[in-house]
Amino acid sequence: MLILSRRAGDAIVIEGGIRIVVLASDKRGVRLGIEAPPHVSIVREEIVAQIADENRRAHVGAEAAALVGGVAIRNE
Repeated sequence: MLILSRRAGDAIVIEGGIRIVVLASDKRGVRLGIEAPPHVSIVREEIVAQIADENRRAHVGAEAAALVGGVAIRNE
């Protein structure tokens, strides 16, 4: 992990044409601006975690439904 100190208006550039600019910083947090090519997806980490959790729940639900369905078929 690279750790930097930046002030408002400062930027860093990441390979692949990604540019991150510090827009503002105060006691509440830091505001960042991110410029990237259109093919690069930018998503907040908490959204990625939420989607992964929902996918896990859906997968478990589908497995449970298949098991219940399988039991019902065997009992017929």
